[in-house]
Amino acid sequence: MSKAASPYSGLGRTHFWRRSISNIERHQVDPVVSPRFSISKSETVATAGSCFAQHIARALQVLDFNYLVAERSQELSAQAALERGYGVFSARYGNIYTARQLLQLFQRAQSEIQPAEDFWKRPDGHFADPYRPNVEPGGFRSLSQLHRDREAHLRSVRTMFAEADVFVFTMGLTEAWRSRRDGAVFPIVPGVTAGEYDPDLHEFVNFDVAETVADMQDFLDRLFTVNPLVKVLLTVSPVPLIATYEDRHVLSATTYSKAVLRVAAEQLIRSNAGVDYFPSYEIITGSYNGGVYYEADARQVTRAGVSHAMRCFARHYLEGAAEAPAAAIVPASIPAEASSGIICDEEAIDQIRA
Repeated sequence: MSKAASPYSGLGRTHFWRRSISNIERHQVDPVVSPRFSISKSETVATAGSCFAQHIARALQVLDFNYLVAERSQELSAQAALERGYGVFSARYGNIYTARQLLQLFQRAQSEIQPAEDFWKRPDGHFADPYRPNVEPGGFRSLSQLHRDREAHLRSVRTMFAEADVFVFTMGLTEAWRSRRDGAVFPIVPGVTAGEYDPDLHEFVNFDVAETVADMQDFLDRLFTVNPLVKVLLTVSPVPLIATYEDRHVLSATTYSKAVLRVAAEQLIRSNAGVDYFPSYEIITGSYNGGVYYEADARQVTRAGVSHAMRCFARHYLEGAAEAPAAAIVPASIPAEASSGIICDEEAIDQIRA
């Protein structure tokens, strides 16, 4: 009786490091295998998440796909609107770094919750929205102005979740700050750009795998209730933490945070048929590229790295864009991320004097 063949016999090249990494030109490495869905130009695509998510929004727009912007300004110039967060994501919510923050946004938009912390005061006496503190550079001049803008914003968010054919979310962080009163999560610690940090009112949290999966699954269940046919694409941001509040080196904190998010994403796609994962994180951080996809600060992603990730995204997910040249996906007019106008709320933390 002959021996059974090795279970690895007959597997494709993507199963083997040497065949799919070592023997491939670095800029041609493509880790996407069997995407669960594709995106046509007739489908509306919404995005949210950390800073890196903005590159997907740009790629969709330059390739003339139907990028959903549910919240627009009819009165401001294009530059002024951009400075106020219009069009950066599909609604004017700024960076959504954690799964809890995303779940909270959905619940607020559906009037299921109303956080106790209503506003933050700025140093100039104006007001900021604690849940998107930097969308109005000069702050809101009155509480009534803040409330009107928030109501319009949440209506737009509700529309976005109901109408999107595809929702792309980039998971960025596990560390966050929240209210001790009701658990509401903020995108940035109070006291950095607005508000005042009070240890009796605010606490640090570092979400683990179980918490992240539970929050994301709760969000997905709610999203599928209002939009049963929506397709969801998850990514993990390759941008390291700008700072950690944990009593450990920021490198170790970054490794932990990204590992949690990557494992959580894996568990979610295994439990939800309508959810997929795009490995932009692996493309940028993989050892195969020798670190060339990071700028000299070892944090900001280079234009070449963004281009590589977006080529793979277009090839596998965007119908008709498989052969789009790199220059069409990431135009030369867009420089490296460090100076490209990418909006990151957490950057303000780095301005704090040690």
